[in-house]
Amino acid sequence: MERAIALAKEAYAEGEVPVGAVVVRRSTGEIVGEGRNRREEAKNALAHAELIAIDMACRRLGGWRLPDCELYVTLEPCPMCCGAIINSRIDSVVFGAYDYKSGSAVSVQRMFDLPYNYRPELMGGVMEEECKELLSRFFRELRSRKASPEMP
Repeated sequence: MERAIALAKEAYAEGEVPVGAVVVRRSTGEIVGEGRNRREEAKNALAHAELIAIDMACRRLGGWRLPDCELYVTLEPCPMCCGAIINSRIDSVVFGAYDYKSGSAVSVQRMFDLPYNYRPELMGGVMEEECKELLSRFFRELRSRKASPEMP
């Protein structure tokens, strides 16, 4: 989770919503994929941290299935990312902050409890305070910038 937080901080520094994700091979502890939010940079709704990390892991491991892999992400995955997790057959998901607006692992809906053909293990709230504070600070600063008049 520490590497995912470091990636979230990189996203923050670039003006992106601070979310970071890593895919770890369970048997070796090796990071096989990592990503951070890049939606603003890429001008692409699909550029979520989880999707970038899953894509990298698939390319590195040579297949679309990611058995023996665990995803660490700083924010509870959205519906799109939950779908990618299910489709990539990731063994387990560990996330930091809960997302009460669009989190689809437990907060808004429980996608992994639906009758899909695959269900990963799930653990939420890992290093939650650090993940939550990074997001809160980002959005507080964003609101502050929007509220203050532009300087000439």
